Amino acid sequence: MSEVDPVGLIAGTTDSTPLRFGVAVGSDAYLQLDDVVTTTRDVAGVGIVRTSGIVTQVAARHEGASYGSDTFLIAEGVLPAHVQEIAEITTTRVIPECYVPPSPGTVAVRATGAERDEALYFDTMEHRVAVGLGRDGQPVYVNLEFLDGTRGAHVSISGISGVATKTSFALFLLHSLFSSGVLGRRSLNAKALIFAVKGEDLLFLDKPNVRLDDDLVAEYARLGLPAGPFESVRFFAPPTPGDQTGRPNVAGRTSGVDAFWWSISEFCTEELLPYVFADAEDDRNQYTIVVHQVAARLRACAQSLGGSGGVTIAGTQIRTYEDLVEYVAERLQDDTTRADWAGAATTAGSINAFIRRLRSSLRAIGPIIRGDLTAAEANRRITTANSRVTVVDLHTLPERAQRFVVGVVLAAETAAKERAGTGNLLFTMLDELNKHAPREGNSPIKDLLLDIAERGRSLGIILVGAQQTASEVERRIVSNSSVRIVGRLDPAEAARPEYGFLPSSQRQRATLAKPGAMFVSQPEIPVPLAVEFPFPAWATRLSECAPDTSAPPSNVLSRIAANNDPAPF
Repeated sequence: MSEVDPVGLIAGTTDSTPLRFGVAVGSDAYLQLDDVVTTTRDVAGVGIVRTSGIVTQVAARHEGASYGSDTFLIAEGVLPAHVQEIAEITTTRVIPECYVPPSPGTVAVRATGAERDEALYFDTMEHRVAVGLGRDGQPVYVNLEFLDGTRGAHVSISGISGVATKTSFALFLLHSLFSSGVLGRRSLNAKALIFAVKGEDLLFLDKPNVRLDDDLVAEYARLGLPAGPFESVRFFAPPTPGDQTGRPNVAGRTSGVDAFWWSISEFCTEELLPYVFADAEDDRNQYTIVVHQVAARLRACAQSLGGSGGVTIAGTQIRTYEDLVEYVAERLQDDTTRADWAGAATTAGSINAFIRRLRSSLRAIGPIIRGDLTAAEANRRITTANSRVTVVDLHTLPERAQRFVVGVVLAAETAAKERAGTGNLLFTMLDELNKHAPREGNSPIKDLLLDIAERGRSLGIILVGAQQTASEVERRIVSNSSVRIVGRLDPAEAARPEYGFLPSSQRQRATLAKPGAMFVSQPEIPVPLAVEFPFPAWATRLSECAPDTSAPPSNVLSRIAANNDPAPF
């Protein structure tokens, strides 16, 4: 180890242990939080043992002062004293694994280059993904094996809405995965499915940001990444209410967006009814029995009309979701058909509860279950097959409709992955995870997300979930996330046990973190790493879209006559 940057000596005034020790900082040096420090000790029979760690706290005090008022006397030169800084170091790695405490008085060095990579396990990562820059301005990495399912999978991102930049970081992580080359040949078939629930910010991922300058390009270059927008992106949005042409309901982007909906025929034959009841339910409710009974009955009885996607059931034509709801309600209220549609043992109270909830879905679900629109299935069907990145805009839909879309799309993609095998990767980015998989209650979407969290790794489905409060998300989903990321936190939320992986100093810092600052925890490194990621190179709103310089010049004046034009007659 080269002692080119000694920062002090191992402190003898505090206990030095193999897992935590102090460094007395030299008068001509400094240590700040997140610095990487290394020291050595010659152990008999073992040889040189190198202990490395991260600064998790720094304290300064007057040595020689007994009372608070002594500070004024020392400043006036009346009392002798010395200012001493002590840095607390939390051990990250010991080579070889001989866990002995660093010896007091031994030189401590700020780790750089290969020593820094060794201290943070970067040297053992065969494939690593850049997630930002550390406090020392050097890249920080996450082991790809904990992202692609090799040794672990799934990402959990927590933080205050609008301040923690959760969505921006998730997009940067996807950009790093797709553009760094770390996926190798798998990058050809790797996909990303993004559900956008907060405005039209994600409808411009394929456009360069107008704020992209040389400094930002250089920042991306330090991470080994190109500074540019996403490639091969397809956008979906719900149809405009009341519009019979199936035009997507978007305002900022006028082209390149396909409207999505499901036909009445698909709703019946694919048994999508349970996703209409995607709210977290009380296990004591019995109407869920009716849900599955009615779904099975629709699948058995509905016959497609073709074309617009309507159906006929027992001679009755149904072309709108409202018609379907009323038809089902009539069958359940009719004494002669109730047993066939709800089951012989189902009580009237359960049937009435089902009907009330079904009718309450008309406003939310009606616009995306259609039998009165015509469009090619390839254009309206949400699929990740034909693009690398698929963005599904949900912000104009009520929460109930958002949950329906998320559940149906995820179920379809999971089934497709099961048929295709594990060769390809699908990164699924879902915001507001606490709404789709709350800690309390059950729902079809929660069961689906839990299934992805527990066995998605083996299928190649990687969940990138973001939420304001991890304490309100199903525990098993959070615990199955190999990589945990925290941005700005509410003080009360930071005290929750779900953030026990953060040292106390980082919990406090998380309440002060500025936008773009995150704490990244991964299995190999015992201490989360503080990172800052660069500003998006892609546009996040219409006003940030850089002008298209590749467009041909306007030919508005091309019809003005020139001197050498032939006579018109």
